[in-house]
Amino acid sequence: MEIKRADCEAINPELVNKIKPDMPDMKVLYELSDFFKVMGDNTRIRLLWALEEAEMCVNDLAVLLDMTKSAVSHQLKILRIAKLVKSTKRGKNVFYSLDDHHVKIILEKALEHAVE
Repeated sequence: MEIKRADCEAINPELVNKIKPDMPDMKVLYELSDFFKVMGDNTRIRLLWALEEAEMCVNDLAVLLDMTKSAVSHQLKILRIAKLVKSTKRGKNVFYSLDDHHVKIILEKALEHAVE
């Protein structure tokens, strides 16, 4: 079977036909792209790395990362919306932690790749 697009045709149509059914849905790929956009920010990576070590409040994160509380809160909001961190209120303080173990695994694998 010949596989074509408007401007080209497949050199290996059997390979294209084999892989095509396993390609994720475009909606899922857009979500994955958005995930990497969120993860692609140095400040957010630093926050995630700190939260991999321990649950922390905004004040402690601000001191640790030498940032303002406002800047930390803004980045945490982005991470919360992306479901990478979760928050727990205790008294007047809100503590943040990684949303689940997948975030930790992704960070560890990315670091492993970066230091190779």
